[in-house]
Amino acid sequence: MIALVASLLLALPTLFWPHGVERAAEVKAAGIEQFAVPTDQAEGWRKLGFSVTALAAADLAAREALQPPGILARPAVASPTRSPWANANGWRVLRNPSGKFVYDLPAGAAPLAAAEAFAYGADAVLKIDPKDLQELGKMLTFLKGLPAADLPVVADLAVVDDGSAEVGEVMNLLVRRNLLFRVARAPVTGARINIQLGTKEFPRTEAADPSAFALKIRRQLSDEQRSLRIYGSDTVIARFTSDTNRARIHLLNYARRETEGLRIRVRGSFPRGDAYLPEKGRVPLVDQVVADGATEFSLPVIGSYVVVDLGQR
Repeated sequence: MIALVASLLLALPTLFWPHGVERAAEVKAAGIEQFAVPTDQAEGWRKLGFSVTALAAADLAAREALQPPGILARPAVASPTRSPWANANGWRVLRNPSGKFVYDLPAGAAPLAAAEAFAYGADAVLKIDPKDLQELGKMLTFLKGLPAADLPVVADLAVVDDGSAEVGEVMNLLVRRNLLFRVARAPVTGARINIQLGTKEFPRTEAADPSAFALKIRRQLSDEQRSLRIYGSDTVIARFTSDTNRARIHLLNYARRETEGLRIRVRGSFPRGDAYLPEKGRVPLVDQVVADGATEFSLPVIGSYVVVDLGQR
């Protein structure tokens, strides 16, 4: 049985813009009218009609730092798998849903970071390379324009968090393998599997190899029982929310380039469906099939981010 956890209330991430009002035209051209600025600059921006939040340096420094999302090149590191290593921050937000986060981003990373923060409902501030301002503005406009969908988050597993680094790395691998879980302080009644390190079923020594540990969990759960599966990519990570009538899937492409031939399978019968792409807007799903209590569909090409809405007739 699918485990449903608290509803995902999404808010837009916040741009932190440390530059002065002399660059107001750039910000306005990007379509960004709400953002954060250093405390001593707030009044100047407000006089120009912008809605800004004053953010002190100490408050910014106190936020938990997230990694720039993307594929990490590790040419000198041997890997037991051929899967690319995605710098993905979803597990950090799942572990600390009420936390305050900050991204310090290189050029090219801002749009995906904004999408990632939005998909996980993170309270996140984005420090960006100014070269990304226009593309970030496009992503924020896209996110703001999405239809509302306050749906429960779907989880197949429960991870009992003892605060250790080992549990954190297990969460990291589960997210990257699209094994949907919720974080708990104690075993959860009704969860298909409760992952608690230090038990007979899950010795802490096994977590020393998180990749093998995640594979063990996948085999115990079985692919047939997974609420969501992705075919055709090792770089796309999903966030799945659903009730009995509707579903929303956030698809984050950490390759930061177009990916072709993606097919998605979710548990549940949803005959209707549309995809929302920042580049193209609303588009129909391809080869959508509902059978045996599951829904499958294809996305021929996706960029950094796609939102899919499914529903009953």
